[in-house]
Amino acid sequence: MKRYAAWLAALGLLFAPAAPAMAASSGYTQTRYPIVLVHGLFGFDQALGVDYFYRIPAELQKDGARVFIAQVSATNSTEARGEQLLAQVKNVLAITGATKVNLIGHSHGGPTVRYVAGVAPQLVASVTSVGGVNKGSRIADITRGALPPGSVSESLAASVAKGLAALISVASGGSQLPQDPIAALDALTTANMAKFNARFPGGVPTSDCGEGAYVANGVRYYSWSGSSTVTNILDASDAAMALTGLAYGGPSDGLVGTCSSHLGQVIRDNYKMNHVDEINHFFGLVNLFETDPVTLYRQQANRLKNAGL
Repeated sequence: MKRYAAWLAALGLLFAPAAPAMAASSGYTQTRYPIVLVHGLFGFDQALGVDYFYRIPAELQKDGARVFIAQVSATNSTEARGEQLLAQVKNVLAITGATKVNLIGHSHGGPTVRYVAGVAPQLVASVTSVGGVNKGSRIADITRGALPPGSVSESLAASVAKGLAALISVASGGSQLPQDPIAALDALTTANMAKFNARFPGGVPTSDCGEGAYVANGVRYYSWSGSSTVTNILDASDAAMALTGLAYGGPSDGLVGTCSSHLGQVIRDNYKMNHVDEINHFFGLVNLFETDPVTLYRQQANRLKNAGL
């Protein structure tokens, strides 16, 4: 009996190390290529220990994904941010040995990842736009109209925005990145996004509110977005989303019109989420009766996995 007990104990020790590893990763999010998450306007990778994509990187990694969080200028033109991202993509490829990456961008991160896919499609397996400003923002149009080029109001607003961007950069360790709030504002207007789309048409719908090409230059395009503003009464940011959402005559997530967010295959454009919910903020205070935002990113990783990406 003692010999049998010892044998069972040895067998337990043999399999003990393997059990946690099997439980830790189901492979559900294990994409072929690394995932790179890209923040939007006034965004960051991680600031004071808080992820811009709140809890999302860890949840993707838990089931097999290799995840990298880009840090680009909090405020700057799409092209400037795109060049910064391109350099980081090349670093990711060098570190991992992968030949391509899956890019996921939120808000201004949408056009930013599209820039990289446009100038270096051979390095990009897929682009996913989450609440992306793909056809411009009504809020940017209104703000640009209220701040005429060269005006005192423009200078004052730019100084305040630059100070905020600098504070974000210091908190996130990106203080060497150049900040240009006016370039960022101009980039997101409807007129300038139309010019950008003429240069980088991959995935852009040709109709007002349709889908775009699912594949362009070998890159797979996806998008999703919310269409609500107030989603959780405990969320302090909902008031701001409700206010900015008034600028839209149709559905929006508070900062981006639903149709403007469309790119490539539209997974869904009417989640009960606002622009902040789409990245699982304010600290996870989202609509309790809608799919958890973290789940959406996990589902997208699984979708990429199943597509061989």
